[in-house]
Amino acid sequence: MLAEMIERLLDRHLDDGAQGRARSGEWLPELWAEVEEMGLPLALLTEDQGGFGLSFAEAGEALRLLGRHAMPLPVAETMAANQLLANAGLPLAEGPAGLARGDHLSVTQGSLKGTIERIAWGEQLDCLALAVGDCLYRVPRSGWSVVEAGSALNFHPRPALAIDWTIDAEAALPYCPLAAGATVRAYQIAGALEACLDLTLEHTATRVQFGKPLQKNQVVQHELAKLAGELACATAAADLAGEALARGDLNGVAAGSLRAREAAGNGAAIATQMHGAIGFTREHRLHLYTTSLWTWRDEFGGQVMWAKLLGRAALAAGGDGYWPMVTSL
Repeated sequence: MLAEMIERLLDRHLDDGAQGRARSGEWLPELWAEVEEMGLPLALLTEDQGGFGLSFAEAGEALRLLGRHAMPLPVAETMAANQLLANAGLPLAEGPAGLARGDHLSVTQGSLKGTIERIAWGEQLDCLALAVGDCLYRVPRSGWSVVEAGSALNFHPRPALAIDWTIDAEAALPYCPLAAGATVRAYQIAGALEACLDLTLEHTATRVQFGKPLQKNQVVQHELAKLAGELACATAAADLAGEALARGDLNGVAAGSLRAREAAGNGAAIATQMHGAIGFTREHRLHLYTTSLWTWRDEFGGQVMWAKLLGRAALAAGGDGYWPMVTSL
């Protein structure tokens, strides 16, 4: 039922005009108001915490739908931030929220200071779930200012925020916000790849060259099979990351996140190639998904950080422990 509600909401609001406004940096207040009215920012919380109490599969489906529709607002980030804040016993966000880690920030004399780079829709957020060391801080909007505008590859705002906040809300860190962010991005990647596959199947079935649809070409069929394979891998990888996050296993998050990010790059390349020159244009809907895939692939640690974490774990396991480590993921 929740999936159907999300589908109807996004179908109603996310036409090409709305996507274009978001890509020029415009906030979509009507869409956000309906997202809040639906309760989606609280969807990952248990019923005791005031949320939906979704099963693992239901939560994953909701996050994949946000990717399938290239949701231009920080809904997934807010869902993950509220889950983290609730698990830490801190107040929930009263609007859109962000996730960040800032071990380089200074914590002196009861104040938190420093700069956080590339926060999605930073100027519009109500609060940040910000980790420094083993502490989680709920930093309100009054605790930062925008010091540098920026945008992601999908053209959505990613400003740098200067934090200058007198600490009044902190707790022990339940788990790393980068792990939460990487997990929701893995689900969004799987959803966006599903949209890419649908668009590519439609294009190759209707585009005619040399008297027959592109899809009748054996080479094209091979590429479509590869794209479907990347979607299957991303879907399984997102589920792996989600299960690992639930049990506090960073190695599992790293493995799932890495495979989903690899699928993002491979899948975007195949879909773009199958569309030809039109796939590069902003006028074609494929562009919504390929640019989002490239953006999400590089956020919340990126491939390098998670690859290093997994590599260090493999080295620490040694020859005798390597295979048991792999099979436990």
